Amino acid sequence: MLQSLHVHNFALIEDAKIDFAPGFNIFTGETGAGKSILIDAFGVVLGNRASVDYIRSGADSFWVQAVFDISRLTTVKALLAEQGIDEEDELFLRRRILANGKSQATVNGVQVPLAVLKSFSEALVDIHGQHENQALLKADAPLSLVDLYGRDDIAPVRRAYQELYNAYLATQAKLTQLENTGSERERILDRLDWEIKEITDAALEAGELETLQEEAKRLQNSGKIMAAVSGAHDLLDTDRGILENLAAAKDQLTAVLRYDERLGGACESLESSWITLDECRRELSDYLSGEEYDGQRAATVESRLDLWYRLQKKYGDSYEAITAYLQQAQQQADELTQLEANIAKTKQLLAQQKNELEQQAQQLTKLRCKYAAELASKVTEHIHDLAMPEGKFEISVTAKEAFGKTGKDELTFLFTANLGETIRPLLKVASGGELSRVALAIKTVLLNASGVPTMVFDEIDTGVGGVTAQKMAEKIAVIATVGQVLCITHLPQIASFADRHILIHKESADGRTSTGLATLDAEGRIRELMRMTVGDNVSEVAYANAKELLAAAVKYKQAR
Repeated sequence: MLQSLHVHNFALIEDAKIDFAPGFNIFTGETGAGKSILIDAFGVVLGNRASVDYIRSGADSFWVQAVFDISRLTTVKALLAEQGIDEEDELFLRRRILANGKSQATVNGVQVPLAVLKSFSEALVDIHGQHENQALLKADAPLSLVDLYGRDDIAPVRRAYQELYNAYLATQAKLTQLENTGSERERILDRLDWEIKEITDAALEAGELETLQEEAKRLQNSGKIMAAVSGAHDLLDTDRGILENLAAAKDQLTAVLRYDERLGGACESLESSWITLDECRRELSDYLSGEEYDGQRAATVESRLDLWYRLQKKYGDSYEAITAYLQQAQQQADELTQLEANIAKTKQLLAQQKNELEQQAQQLTKLRCKYAAELASKVTEHIHDLAMPEGKFEISVTAKEAFGKTGKDELTFLFTANLGETIRPLLKVASGGELSRVALAIKTVLLNASGVPTMVFDEIDTGVGGVTAQKMAEKIAVIATVGQVLCITHLPQIASFADRHILIHKESADGRTSTGLATLDAEGRIRELMRMTVGDNVSEVAYANAKELLAAAVKYKQAR
């Protein structure tokens, strides 16, 4: 449950901290005192849209912090574990908005994305305001609420249906693609056959391109190569060439070796060098005698390289890439050859999936009819308690022809407030006050199904009064026995049921106006109820009526 809310520099609120009771918490105050501002601030810390316009004049930011007791909320603790945040029995949600529009959200002091903050708030609080009443008129509201009411039975069937539905859509898409391909089949096959033949006829080999490039480089520079080889051969082989000089040097040293044996190493070196260079001379001679420019070979190499470069440009920049393209083209050609068989096979699968989907959809319809009737019956009981004794609420379930993501069902809320009137769609017949009471009746029935420990009612009493207000107060008090309720109201009948009554009021000091909050004691509650009832017309009778209103509320709660 919500333990406290701390608001700083938010609109007219300079700094306010409020502590809450486990049961029924009521906010009252004069029109314009800031009741809606407080709910707006609470919404911001829960992840709702935040505007810099909320920053109090003269401040550079605002922040809101909410503290929750989560000691019994295993779902929230699981979220903490999922985010790697230490699990504690208290949860601190904090959000700060800077003047430049930047937002900072933290959970137990750990900065988190706004989506994570929202995931926590959705498990903690359900805010119900006037626009939520209007949400009942949306087309998808009846199905969502019936599925929530019967979730234990409906949810697994709905999940199974959605898995089948997704598979069905995928098969439909595949069939469409195959049929579209069928119309282009011959053209695509002609292209693939040409590409396969072109690559296959080329008979490419791994490493061939590099070998051809090396050979082309040698052939293109054969003149330079022959000139260099011939020059090197001449230096070794001509008169007074290197070999002749080495032989002469060796002969001279050999002649004096007997006088100084230390020259033996030099003689051996000259002998070794002469042998090595003579071998080199013979290799160069062989090269010159066997090598000549082959124009035909050069043309062949150039043509082969042109083929390689053309295939690279069309199919891939390497032998591996071209080979992969060939394999893919062959596979696609095989598939096109088997296209008719694939289309027939896919149609057969689609029919099978459609049959299974139809069975799941029928199961969903059956369950929804069951729980729609139960929900409608219970809501009708509650609207009878809300000063509509002849009111009737039903939920029609009709099956559509086409499959949808939630099934084939279309649900509609039907309502009549008076005996003898034809029951019609809720959106066409309900007044604002009637819609508020229907919404409260549904909330009461779905109280345990929602699983959210704190519920906020923001002026849900709009358009009601008198006996209806009393009945509405009793309903909200019932909800407060199961979970925590925060409620903004203008009605003394509802305010009298509070377990904690918080007064919102305006204060002026030093030329500034601000919104203040005060938790009322017993006497303060009597005076606030008196103000809500008779305004400034204070009297002993008004005081006694307010006191009696409180006593009646206490008696009702004790009886419950």
